[in-house]
Amino acid sequence: MSEQNSTAPPEKHPKHDAVPPNNNTLPCSISQTDSRDKWSKKMDFLLSVIGFAVDLGNVWRFPYICYQNGGGAFLIPYTIMALFGGVPLFFMELVLGQFHRTGAISIWKRICPIFKGIGFAICIIGLYVSFYYNTIIAWALYYFYSSFSTTLPWISCDNPWNTANCTNYFGKSNITWTNYSKSPAEEFYTRHVLGIHEADGLDYVGGLRWELLICLFLIFTIVYFSLWKGVKTSGKVVWVTATLPYAVLFILLIRGATLPGAWRGILFYLRPNWQKLTDTAVWIDAAAQIFFSLGPGFGVLLALASYNPFNNNCYRDAIITSMVNCLTSFLSGFVIFTVLGYMAEMRDVEVEDVAKDKGPSLLFITYPEAIANMVGSTFFAIIFFLMMITLGLDSTFGGLEAVITAIMDEYPDIIGKRRELFVLGLVIICFTGSLSTLTQGGAYVVKLLEEFGAGCSIIAVVFLEAIAVSWFYGIQRFCNDVKAMLGFTPGIYWRVCWVAISPAFLAVSISATYIMT
Repeated sequence: MSEQNSTAPPEKHPKHDAVPPNNNTLPCSISQTDSRDKWSKKMDFLLSVIGFAVDLGNVWRFPYICYQNGGGAFLIPYTIMALFGGVPLFFMELVLGQFHRTGAISIWKRICPIFKGIGFAICIIGLYVSFYYNTIIAWALYYFYSSFSTTLPWISCDNPWNTANCTNYFGKSNITWTNYSKSPAEEFYTRHVLGIHEADGLDYVGGLRWELLICLFLIFTIVYFSLWKGVKTSGKVVWVTATLPYAVLFILLIRGATLPGAWRGILFYLRPNWQKLTDTAVWIDAAAQIFFSLGPGFGVLLALASYNPFNNNCYRDAIITSMVNCLTSFLSGFVIFTVLGYMAEMRDVEVEDVAKDKGPSLLFITYPEAIANMVGSTFFAIIFFLMMITLGLDSTFGGLEAVITAIMDEYPDIIGKRRELFVLGLVIICFTGSLSTLTQGGAYVVKLLEEFGAGCSIIAVVFLEAIAVSWFYGIQRFCNDVKAMLGFTPGIYWRVCWVAISPAFLAVSISATYIMT
């Protein structure tokens, strides 16, 4: 990104000449048009946004939250929260980034300087996320490497890391599954990959897992060479990383639907429990899921949109990408629960007993265990963990690009022409900050960062952002900005959501989080 030359005479911008001259914020955005990087193609931007929004949480968190909160009935609060909370804020961030054409820190000089701390908070949260999120991708990379074998290493109890509690029930009869039983996949994950049995919680996390250190180094190498030149390089990479997961999801869905007992998992996933709708916790979970899934508040949407043409139809982009995100979450539920139904059939237990695992356990224990006992297990293991790697990388690209854009726009004279060196330094900081998650007790550190690094804090940031834009900057001025770019003024639905409904949802979520903690 080149520095802006303040002494050069302004050039004419045909698209901007048609913009009403009474918008007093417009000259700030026009002045950056020529000097700022731009997406090579419209699809580069759309795939980048979809890649960021559709991440590992869509695969592991949504299915669990859905069945835990009433199955099919959960889709009602989820849809309501999306329509009145998630999508309006998603659209708001795209508008802010595209109109002001700057990052999450410097944008507040033009909106309301007193809220500039929001931008710094976004960068700090982005660093916290990078400290643990890339470690999860490194776990997936280690599984991906381990999958290149005729016999997957987590299929039997005959390995050096297995214990007497290891119980392999696939293909065998008269096997009793007790509370002490551990599957080969569970012991592979906890004892061989993590080595968590050598740690003693956060008090003693043990030594580094060198295999994971190498995997994380490879992940950050990919991240660096995808981001070092800006959106022109990352926009090309997402053509692979954002589209490949969908091909794999459909392959796994077809395979899962043909497994014995798959119908049990689907029925368990979608069976509505209408009584759950009277539970306040269900609505809180719906709000948290949609906000974390769509990703407003991380500064990523703002950063990615800042490289758009001024008159790009970000309204249509917001609708398309939001729908793709929500439908992907719903589709992932079928991919996961067809396999859980299969496992329940093999264990001769209820689906509920198999589906108790959530989070990383679902992706690194439950699903690999089922894959290991399918025909063509090596192929399905390879494509499954390749999908996980690409899902994670997309979100990492977006998260770090938000930090890069925010800091470079805030300090253009210092690092404006040194993007490659700055990105290298940022990647080194993130890699160093991730070392504690690579220890034998690294899973405890990951859980700590996940819960407290980007939990309630990001919801608070989104809340303050919505208040700053709607109440301090002014909803009328914001709507004028939309009209200057798109040629129409947002309707009453958007205005009411921005001013009242979305902030109310966020305030209730924050309050509930503290009450329930």
